[in-house]
Amino acid sequence: MSSEPILKGKTALVTGGGRGIGRAIALHLAGMGADIVLTYVRNQAPAEEVAAQICSMGRQARALHANLARSEHIQRLFDELEADGTGLDILISNAASGFNRPALQQKESGWDYTQNVNVRAFLLAAQRAVPLMEQKGGGVMVAISSPGSQRVLPDYVSVGASKAALEALTRYLAVELAPKNIVVNAVSPGVVETDALKHFSVMGNPEVLKRASSLTPAGRLVQPEDVAGVVGFLCTPAASMIRGQVIVVDGGYTLLPPL
Repeated sequence: MSSEPILKGKTALVTGGGRGIGRAIALHLAGMGADIVLTYVRNQAPAEEVAAQICSMGRQARALHANLARSEHIQRLFDELEADGTGLDILISNAASGFNRPALQQKESGWDYTQNVNVRAFLLAAQRAVPLMEQKGGGVMVAISSPGSQRVLPDYVSVGASKAALEALTRYLAVELAPKNIVVNAVSPGVVETDALKHFSVMGNPEVLKRASSLTPAGRLVQPEDVAGVVGFLCTPAASMIRGQVIVVDGGYTLLPPL
């Protein structure tokens, strides 16, 4: 007799779940039995396609528009989640943005936008998610970070600073929410082969990607599904004693000194 999917009956919110890593996470959690709510900003069609694919798996799914740089959009998103009465078991803070340029060329507006999407959105979402998770007896939060939080990457100062703050926020939330039976962690992927790489001239260079692959001990670049698998594990009871940690998924790339 086959056992029930481990996340059956759970509801997961995946921000930026229409493409790349977010898409892989949404599909993986659905495969583990969860119903999915995913958000998008501009790319509605891919988000709707992911939702349709999840529904074809026998799970419930919907794609909601939310610009996470705007606090009123976050509040509206959670108002909708509260209104449907299903509660929330899992929050995946995946959506991210940034303006890649040197520190001395950063503009205040770009800096603020990056921090709001990458850090503040997780804080505001967590504040609204906690009551919904308490209704279910607890929950899980996972934030998606970046090695740029620790290592200096070209023109990455705004995103790197935001990811460093995100990791600090993860630790604080992990301690504060532990008595509420809410588990909080972060996952830090290395260079992941997604469409997002095309937006960055350095990473989007095929030769750079080829060199990064050759320098990865695992022998290949990280795939979105690699990240999704780790996120999925962190959402299970087996990971309940992992708290406030940043799990690096990079095939060993950051273990070696830069050449």
